[in-house]
Amino acid sequence: MTDPIYLDYAATTPVDSSALEAMLPHFRDNFGNPSSIHRWGRNAEKAIEQARRDIAAVLNCRPAELVLTSGGTESDNYALRGAALAMREAGRGNHLITTAIEHHAVLHTARQLAEHYGFALTVLPVDDCGRVRLADVEAAIRPDTVLISVMYANNEMGAIQPIAKIAALARAHGVLTHTDAVQAASQLALDVQELGVDMLAIGAHKFYGPKGVGALYIRRDTPIVPSQTGGGHERGRRAGTSNVPYIVGMAAALGLTAQRREADNARYRRLTGRLIEAVTQIPDARLTGHPTGRLPNSASFVFRNIDGNELLMRLDLEGIAASSGSACKTGDPEPSDVILALGFDRSWALGSLRLTVGRGTTEGEIERTIGVVTRVVGEMRG
Repeated sequence: MTDPIYLDYAATTPVDSSALEAMLPHFRDNFGNPSSIHRWGRNAEKAIEQARRDIAAVLNCRPAELVLTSGGTESDNYALRGAALAMREAGRGNHLITTAIEHHAVLHTARQLAEHYGFALTVLPVDDCGRVRLADVEAAIRPDTVLISVMYANNEMGAIQPIAKIAALARAHGVLTHTDAVQAASQLALDVQELGVDMLAIGAHKFYGPKGVGALYIRRDTPIVPSQTGGGHERGRRAGTSNVPYIVGMAAALGLTAQRREADNARYRRLTGRLIEAVTQIPDARLTGHPTGRLPNSASFVFRNIDGNELLMRLDLEGIAASSGSACKTGDPEPSDVILALGFDRSWALGSLRLTVGRGTTEGEIERTIGVVTRVVGEMRG
């Protein structure tokens, strides 16, 4: 049995050893509730506030502008619901704009706001490389538009969006902006001053931190209604006892990711460049997403008249972990909304494959994967 190959780092990453070491004392010794006034509580609170400062340093924001959450999905939900309801309550408007390629944490939330809360919603298309057109964004803005949500980088095909330009356009019209940076955080700069967004969501398990913890940046003075009620945690913006060890682990993982970003990205580009070069030589195989404006670790493809789920199962039997797009879509017999948004018909869209590399990926694993994918696709067609 050959060693297994993990090429699904866009779905999740292993916890880095330094992040795990930072977490362990807060499971065993520093176990206090940070809301308590005794020394155990104060020590836990100190750990959280130091983690908040460390995360804020990477995002170039004030620590008070961060809300610590249970992950990227909660952060996205909070941003859209909280800002939309607050802006409407302030009489600013009732119209939301997002795109057809958003993660369901954004797209389903926006649709729920439209269907159950009476908001007007515009869902923008993308070009055949998966990028939003600025002209489409500007054309969609109305006098009653209150929020634009566009993801920083797509989780299925890695296309990077012009977030800073979208945010500048929105600001000129007095519209709030939110970006889902969950997939981008492992490889792209998160400086919210340069991006210009009002809200930005991250989830730790995408950048070698623990699952079940994330953060939402909310620019100071941004109107927002808390989506969780209860205690006065997070300055009254989110109820629930803080997950001290996971918050500490998230901060450690994010700091390390920022330090390693340039070197890691250079290696990722070499590995995915080799994948793209080889896999696109397979007959009726195409790259999805932008050829260069994509996350360095992402290589995504479609194969005409191939069952993507069967391809994944065959690769798994060969010891290769891959995905057909978003981890949330794996096993779904319907084609990905994202792939359909690129203009592929079902004969192509059902045969999607996402290969994402990480810190542990080797050149030998890439070469073996190329051989297996080429052989398996040929066998399926045979």
